[in-house]
Amino acid sequence: MTIGLMLTLAALAVIDSTSFGTLVIPIYLLLASERSRVSRLLIYLGTIALFYFLVGVALTLGLAAAMESFGDALYSRPAYWVQLVLGVGLFALSYRFDPKRRAKLGKPERRFEPRTGGPRVMVVLGLTAGVVEVATMVPYLAAVGIMTTSGLPPGQWLPLLAGYVLIMIVPPLALMGLRAVAASWLEPKLERLRAWLTKNSASMVSWALAIVGLLLALDAVSYLFSKGP
Repeated sequence: MTIGLMLTLAALAVIDSTSFGTLVIPIYLLLASERSRVSRLLIYLGTIALFYFLVGVALTLGLAAAMESFGDALYSRPAYWVQLVLGVGLFALSYRFDPKRRAKLGKPERRFEPRTGGPRVMVVLGLTAGVVEVATMVPYLAAVGIMTTSGLPPGQWLPLLAGYVLIMIVPPLALMGLRAVAASWLEPKLERLRAWLTKNSASMVSWALAIVGLLLALDAVSYLFSKGP
């Protein structure tokens, strides 16, 4: 294990700490919760950190190699037709959340706010965020690949992986700590941020669905219509 390897992994972890599941959702939960409910946010963070740790362990132990056996099926023409339909469907679905379109149709604007339910709700939310994000978290997958190809023994890559996922949840933990010691200064800023996020949540969902749907559809079209049957 070298200093360069550790610095590389730390840099990737910092990038991962700004993802939707590791930063945006915790901010939502923190803004929507009273300080007495901080334990629920800690449950969420613990769940998503444990999820990523277990995924990293599985990948390192060879789960990725096992999945390669399905490569032919995943890259077949039927699979790309399914991807095309899914992409078009997501793009069409994005219009159902577009605030301007809903206003023209006389429908109320959709708004999304986190539900601060009990511990079980926080665990489900953490698992859902992890499942949705894990395939798109390129820095995390790169970090797992680096640790795997470096040939580190379990006594080294297990602590590295644990440290990686801990770095990922440092920003919301720091925000929680700052709120605890400087609530009077931070609360107005958090409330303004909360209001902005709530007001624009439907637009963000609409754009996210449209972008993901478009990318999926374009990728499928490039495969289906640039190659012969």
